[in-house]
Amino acid sequence: MSSSTTSPTPRRRVVIVGGVAGGMSTATRLRRRDEHVEIVVLEKSGHVSFANCGLPYYIGGVIENRSELLLQTPEALWGRFRIDVRIHTQAMSIDAQAREVSIHNLRTGEEDSIAYDELVLSPGASPLIPPIPGIERAFPLRTIEDTDAMRAAVESAQDGDHAVVIGGGFIGVEMAENLMHAGLKVTLVERNPHIMGILDQEMAVQVQQRLVDNGVELRTRAEVVEITEDSVVLKSGQKLPATLVVAALGVKPETDLLEGSGIALAENGAILVDERLRTNVEHIFALGDAATTRDAIDGSDAVVPLAQTANRHGRLLADILMGDDVSTRPVNATSILGIFGLQVATTGWNERKLREAGQKPRVIMTHPVNHAGYYPGAAGMTMKLLVDPETDAILGAQVIGEAGADKRIDVIATAMQSGVTASGLMDLELAYAPQFGSAKDPVNILGYIADNLRTGRARHITWNELDERIAAGNATVIDVRTAAEYAAGNIPGAINLPLDEVRERAEEIPDGELIIHCQVGLRGHVAERLFAELGHADVLNLTGGYRTWKDAHSVEGDS
Repeated sequence: MSSSTTSPTPRRRVVIVGGVAGGMSTATRLRRRDEHVEIVVLEKSGHVSFANCGLPYYIGGVIENRSELLLQTPEALWGRFRIDVRIHTQAMSIDAQAREVSIHNLRTGEEDSIAYDELVLSPGASPLIPPIPGIERAFPLRTIEDTDAMRAAVESAQDGDHAVVIGGGFIGVEMAENLMHAGLKVTLVERNPHIMGILDQEMAVQVQQRLVDNGVELRTRAEVVEITEDSVVLKSGQKLPATLVVAALGVKPETDLLEGSGIALAENGAILVDERLRTNVEHIFALGDAATTRDAIDGSDAVVPLAQTANRHGRLLADILMGDDVSTRPVNATSILGIFGLQVATTGWNERKLREAGQKPRVIMTHPVNHAGYYPGAAGMTMKLLVDPETDAILGAQVIGEAGADKRIDVIATAMQSGVTASGLMDLELAYAPQFGSAKDPVNILGYIADNLRTGRARHITWNELDERIAAGNATVIDVRTAAEYAAGNIPGAINLPLDEVRERAEEIPDGELIIHCQVGLRGHVAERLFAELGHADVLNLTGGYRTWKDAHSVEGDS
């Protein structure tokens, strides 16, 4: 009689580099799918699963308790999920052939390695720190440690102290607001003609105006060349007083550990992955701010450093590791910013990016209110829709307003993902009551305009195209607003012919191409149709009207 023993099957080990949005979503979902897999998370900072999008608001005191930013701890993750979270542990390099990651304990200095069956890379991104003399004085904002350091500096500031924020993107604008809330005097410096590069010029000006109206000093077309002990020096020679300096110049993928690993990178340093989040090296996956994803507009490899994308991909990756036949969807980078009560929302590409790519989008501008105008509290919005003139596909949208921008951008983003065309927006069935919307919702209105343009029942022109016609000297511009509106401000050279007087004064309408405008576009459309009925076939309506033209010409700054 013989006996034999069977060795236990080794547990599969998944090692995850990075313990914030993408990495932790992968880890917890994977545990919910498989109780037996060994999950090890390596995080070089002292915290995991923290709310990095909330960091500026803790600096400004809007979020009062630091603990509210810490969504999970290593101890809690072990207790509930049996996930081995190793903080202060930096992944240094990868041996793909041996399937090992070399690690460095930042507390003890100890070097070690850990084997993996599958490796998930979610190292995130690090702040861009340009080689400006004195830049070491500037605070970045990416981790809890960064936040603690900046919060301490803010709390030690005296009344009347100045802060300079370098960079006018999402983080820079949020920091400007929150430093104002904290009681500092704030200057925001941006080297480009306007802040918020994700927006087009005529949209960004509204964000700039909101900052200025709330006390932020704005310097656009301005480049920082030096940071001293008490100032920030611009290329123009101007010195800005600066007790505190914040570097908000963007981020770059954190991929130093990949050197020599054979893992392919995009030109911008991000990890190249396919639709199943696989790198070119077997058993290695990547997601989050350090990895590419597919752009929904042109299918190119894009980097979308947004928490929603990272969390969604983390859930998907766990399912992929379990063998499910699932894949990521292309992204439109839908995002929103709040700035002193103003909602700033975008999805898809902006007009500048489309034109740089050789496209000539159809541009639709409107200035509706967020709900029925007769119901108290109606607030204005500005909406910009970008459309493929050949296919009627929605290429992008921007919405800015006191209220309702979040709802409208989400509807448009959902329409884009679902393949609804620009004209198809008019048929969306959206919830209506006077305090929430309008019987003709602003999104539906965009659809009506898109349909008129698609079918040729209307023609329009953008503010920059109008400027080109004026510069060429071959534009006849007719302002159909009231005489009082015209007197309050007008496009140089425009003829004032109020809409309600057109029929009686039809003989005053000149021949040739006519460009009509009102305040926001609606009366211009009515006038366009009326002029056509009166025998003027070559008529264009200025999309967005005088309001958009004026906004577009309000971008100013110091060099």
